[in-house]
Parts: sequence; structure tokens; C-alpha cells
Amino acid sequence: MIRYRCTACGNLTRFDVTVSRRTRSFHHYTVGGELEIEDVEVLSETVDDVRCRWCGTGVNVVEMTDDEATTTS
Repeated sequence: MIRYRCTACGNLTRFDVTVSRRTRSFHHYTVGGELEIEDVEVLSETVDDVRCRWCGTGVNVVEMTDDEATTTS
């Protein structure tokens, strides 16, 4: 799991993350025509943008290392 930190304001908990995801899923339609999506498999995923929810910047948001994330939890 990726954790983020905003070096501008110190935020560790609130981020707007934009992700592009390519999936394969089973679409099951009921007799009444209602759709249920099952067995979703993520084929690829990329993080397009991360912005701090507190100060609005994306430039100062960095990924935390595993050691940093462990010591701040």
C-alpha cells in the first residue's frame, strides 16, 4: 500500500488520488434487466495525480518509504 505525505503542510491523511484502471469483469443481468458486476480483475493500474486535500498542491506530495510509514502510524 502506498502512503503519501505533503511536504508543504505536513498532511499525512487526506489526498485526492486520480487513478486510471483497466479491468475485466463478469456482467450478470437479471431477468428484470438489472446489472450486477462480479469477479472484477484489475489488469493494470496507474496513479495519474495526487493532490493534498488540505493545501491543494500536488507538487509537494511525495510517496513515503515503508520505514517512514511505519514510524508515523
